[in-house]
Amino acid sequence: MNENLAVELAGVRKVFDGQVAVDDLSLAVPAGSVFGLLGPNGAGKTTTLRMIMDILGPDRGEVRLFGRPRRREDGARIGYLPEERGLYRKMQVEEHLAFLGELHGLGRARARELARGWLARVGLAERARAKVETLSKGLQQKLQLAGTVIHDPELLILDEPFSGLDPLNQTLFRELIADFRQRGRTILFSTHVMEHAEKLCDRIALIARGRVVLAGELAAIKRERGGNVWRVT
Repeated sequence: MNENLAVELAGVRKVFDGQVAVDDLSLAVPAGSVFGLLGPNGAGKTTTLRMIMDILGPDRGEVRLFGRPRRREDGARIGYLPEERGLYRKMQVEEHLAFLGELHGLGRARARELARGWLARVGLAERARAKVETLSKGLQQKLQLAGTVIHDPELLILDEPFSGLDPLNQTLFRELIADFRQRGRTILFSTHVMEHAEKLCDRIALIARGRVVLAGELAAIKRERGGNVWRVT
């Protein structure tokens, strides 16, 4: 076990209906780093993140968090933004966000307090009493982001967080990632856009067909490869 690693995967494999989605994949995400999991659509990124989150169990291999095998209680230490965005559309905005805080173990009063603070930060304070379903797609994305981080997690796991975002919300997400990084948190996010990784990441792993084909410190990889663009098909 390595207590300096926030996430560690060792020889993980996952098969669906005879099709190998992730094949003997190993990753090491240092605590306090921003780690980008890159690859084209269908490379196995989402399946890998779901195994880290214990939504899926690996057919083989091991997932460790915070230096030990994953435990149920680790969920309170993680903020997870799935690829499929999901909101309770009939709830009021502040009520929805506070509810998510309570699901992460916050007391009701504290959840309400933090919800108001996050709504102000993401520009939704004036919509606190509105129904979620009345928000535009962009505003719903802001609410989803606030719900991911309301409990101040040690580890952020974000599946394609920039997908479908307008430029303003992309900037908001980047600022939030930078803020969490400055406070010593660990961020692991997937993307198929190298530009996002280059702007934010310390380390990357490039995967294709469920296997890691390149991994390490981003700056070192760029020096060794003599450029900053890779193509994986």
